[in-house]
Amino acid sequence: MLLARMEFRAILPRRLYQEIALQIRAHIESGEFSAGARLPAERELAKLLRVSRPSIREALIALEVEGLVEVRTGAGVFVCERQKHLPSSASYEGPLEIMLARALIEGDIAARATAKMRRGDLNQLEQIVAAMIQSSTDQAACLLSDRAFHLYIAEKAGNSVLVRFVAELFDARHTPLSLQFGKHFENTRTWMLAATEHKQIIKAFAAHDPVAAKRAMERHLRKSCSRWTRQLAVNGVIDDR
Repeated sequence: MLLARMEFRAILPRRLYQEIALQIRAHIESGEFSAGARLPAERELAKLLRVSRPSIREALIALEVEGLVEVRTGAGVFVCERQKHLPSSASYEGPLEIMLARALIEGDIAARATAKMRRGDLNQLEQIVAAMIQSSTDQAACLLSDRAFHLYIAEKAGNSVLVRFVAELFDARHTPLSLQFGKHFENTRTWMLAATEHKQIIKAFAAHDPVAAKRAMERHLRKSCSRWTRQLAVNGVIDDR
């Protein structure tokens, strides 16, 4: 009878960055870190929570999306005076996790598509890469070219389910959390690196080498993920004392 009167809430599975964000958020909301205070350095937080620094970065950017903190280039992460309620980032999949999932899936897709690549297909992919290079200072245009490149390859694999998977994973970049990552860490240099990696994938297609195509695609997506984690330190976006 006692159980009938008690209220229970469903226990929802959380991703690691969400667990980290939850703990930091609790310290902020308890008043331990007041508005304007700087949070501990990334390295210190990683040591205290016994997690990787990329996971800490993901959590801090999630809290930035929620309006709880502000990431100041070269200065650190500061607690904001929260003026309005912003949506929680708890429903978003981690951008780094998505990129690694893409590497697993799209590598095999590239290998499968290799046998169906003709000269006209290679020309089309080269034109997409050329458009990316030409618009390397335009984030929105680069995203469109990047999407077109990956979807074209998925379509050549000849499986509509795989095309849908690639589209859905790529479009997950449009969540507030992923867009904030792009705002901090994507620039002309990173887009030019991506274009160079795209050329390596085309080169493998031209050689009719499915193993090389798989490796080139996986390498590209893993490097994209690595650039997001390295750029945090390189740009000094998160205080690295």
